[in-house]
Amino acid sequence: MANAGYGKRVSNILDIELDEWLYTLNVNLTSSFILTKLAMPHMIEQHWGRVIYITSIAAGGTSINGCHYSASKAGVQGMSKNLANKMSKEGITFNDVAPAMITGTGMIPSEDNLKGTPGDVSNIPVRRSGHTSECANVVTMLCRTGYMTGQSILLSGGLK
Repeated sequence: MANAGYGKRVSNILDIELDEWLYTLNVNLTSSFILTKLAMPHMIEQHWGRVIYITSIAAGGTSINGCHYSASKAGVQGMSKNLANKMSKEGITFNDVAPAMITGTGMIPSEDNLKGTPGDVSNIPVRRSGHTSECANVVTMLCRTGYMTGQSILLSGGLK
């Protein structure tokens, strides 16, 4: 499982420095590539593997964050779908969980951090933020399910 998640909340492209762009892509996308590449020989040898990335609702372009974060998470989703297509014959599945407004994390410690943003709980159809344990439940299901590959599961309380 690759769960890199860095995103400095800068929403205006004019305020995103190149160093910030590169750092975000390195943490969120390049690290996932490196970890996957290192794990592949072992999974191919076993003819079995489950690769699960944690992406974000931001991969679809909607985000309280900026384009640097959205691009990094969209890149992970694209890599996951590509590898699902190429590696399924080896018994290796690739999927991602795309959470939104999950509290209890370094990015969103509590619902207070969402107040006044598009992710405010009043804007979430289920009227609450998500919990890290709910992400873990989806990851566990993907680990146990060999018939699902190339999928992105949006865990967002109904946010689109």
